[in-house]
Amino acid sequence: MRGFGSDNFSGVLPEVFNALKEAAYGHQHSYGEDLYTEKAIQDFKQIFGKDIEIFFVYNGTGANIVSLSAFARSFNAVICAETAHINVDECGAIQKQAGCKLLTVPTFDGKLNTGLIQNHMHGFGEQHHSQPNIISLTQCTELGTTYTPEELKEICDFAHARGLYVHMDGARLANAVAYLNCDPLDITVKAGIDVLSFGGTKNGMMFGEAVIFFNTSVCQNVPYIRKQAMQLHSKSRFIAAQFSALLKNGLWLKTAAHANRMAQKLANEASLIPGIKITQKVEGNEIFAIIPRDKIECLQKECFFYIWDEDASEIRWVCSFDTTESDIIEFVNLLREKLL
Repeated sequence: MRGFGSDNFSGVLPEVFNALKEAAYGHQHSYGEDLYTEKAIQDFKQIFGKDIEIFFVYNGTGANIVSLSAFARSFNAVICAETAHINVDECGAIQKQAGCKLLTVPTFDGKLNTGLIQNHMHGFGEQHHSQPNIISLTQCTELGTTYTPEELKEICDFAHARGLYVHMDGARLANAVAYLNCDPLDITVKAGIDVLSFGGTKNGMMFGEAVIFFNTSVCQNVPYIRKQAMQLHSKSRFIAAQFSALLKNGLWLKTAAHANRMAQKLANEASLIPGIKITQKVEGNEIFAIIPRDKIECLQKECFFYIWDEDASEIRWVCSFDTTESDIIEFVNLLREKLL
C-alpha cells in the first residue's frame, strides 16, 4: 500500500525521468551556462513574464534561504506563521545562513492576515530591536489551506506601504493554483509577491526547486548568496531539464490537480467514519484529521503517515501525483477495519 506520509515519498514523473535521461548524454557547460538551463528559464518566463530572474537550487530549504537572504540582513526579521516550514522544519537554517530573526504568528489555519502581522509592526528605527523587513507566506500553507488572490494582495499592499517585502514559500504552489483555478500570475506577480520559492520536488521531480524574483532589485547579489548557501549545482542542466518537462503543456498543474482530487476524495470518505474528524479545509493535497489515539500506531504500521499534533491526536495525510483511487479505497477500508 502506498503511504500518505508526504508528497516527498512519491517517485518521479515519467516525463521528468525521461528528461533526465536525455540530459545525461553529451557535454554541456556547467554552473547554469548550458542550453537546458537557458530553455527552462524561458519556460518559466512564458508563465510568469519576461521581467523576472530565476535561480535553480537543490531543495526547498535552499530556495527559502536564497530568497530571504537576498532581502534580509542579519539585523532584520522575517514575519511568518508559527507553522511555517522555515520555522518548524528547517533546523534554524534561515537564522544560521541569513543571521536574521523569525517573528512567528500563531494562526488557526496557517494563514497570516494584516491584523496578525500588525502585532509585529513595531520597533522600527530602534537599535535594540531586530528590524522586520520581509513577510514569508506559504502557499498552500502547512495546514493545507490556500490564500486567495485578494488575501495575498491585501498583505502585499500592507507590506509595501510600510517598506517591507513579501516572500512566498511555494513548495506546493501548483496545488494552490489548481485549487483556485486561477492564472499563476494572480497569486504571485499581480498580488505583489517579491520573490517565490517554486516547488518541484513535491510535484514529481527527482530533486530541484527554483527561486523566482519578481522584484529584481536585489538580484546582483543572489549568485553569491546561492554559492555561499551551497545551492549552486555544477551540473545545473539536471535541475533545469526536469523543470522544462514539468512545465510543458501544463503538466505541473495536471499532476497537482490530481493530487488535490485524491485528497478531497480521501477526506470525504474518511469523514464518514465514526471517530474521524477533519480539522482543516481541504484546499490542496493535505488532510488533517483527529483520529482515536489508540488506533494511530496500528494504522501507521500498515500505511505510514505522520502525527501532526500528538496532544490533540491530530494526524496528517498527504496525496501525491501518483496516488490512485485504488489507494484511497484500500486505505479507507483499512480505516473502517481498525476503527469500527
